[in-house]
Amino acid sequence: MLVPLMIGIALCTVALDVGAQRTAPATPHVDAMRGAVPLDAEPTPPPLASQENKDVRRMRAFAMQPPTIPHKIEGYQIDRNANRCMFCHARAKVEETRAIPVSPTHYMDRDGTMRGDVSPRRYFCTQCHVPQDDVKPLVQNRYEDFDAVRENETRRPANAKPAAPRK
Repeated sequence: MLVPLMIGIALCTVALDVGAQRTAPATPHVDAMRGAVPLDAEPTPPPLASQENKDVRRMRAFAMQPPTIPHKIEGYQIDRNANRCMFCHARAKVEETRAIPVSPTHYMDRDGTMRGDVSPRRYFCTQCHVPQDDVKPLVQNRYEDFDAVRENETRRPANAKPAAPRK
């Protein structure tokens, strides 16, 4: 009884293995972000765009997005020895620099205890906050900020149906 079962399992394994050895498709797969470069080839990267340096707060692209950095940070030292961001954004410096202060949540440790300095888990700013490059977006984004959605809701007449969700 055991031998026929083992033979059946072996035959199924061989059949699956033979089915997996198919030839590549006639037309190579094209990824929208990579263009016509085949997946097994290394594409030539586009040149780096220059970072924006407008010092203007941007709208967020999605809910809970960390704020973007509205200025250049090339050459900033952000390592375990120094954090150049804190020269301007530390709470003690914002009156002098007029920079936006670091959120109070950045001073809390993982247990919720308020510390006197930035928490080690929030110390490396560029883990979450990034400068912006002046480039065309790769994909369309139809995200609407909460305030914009609320404003649209209040403008709609009381008897109007809610807008259909976007696809």
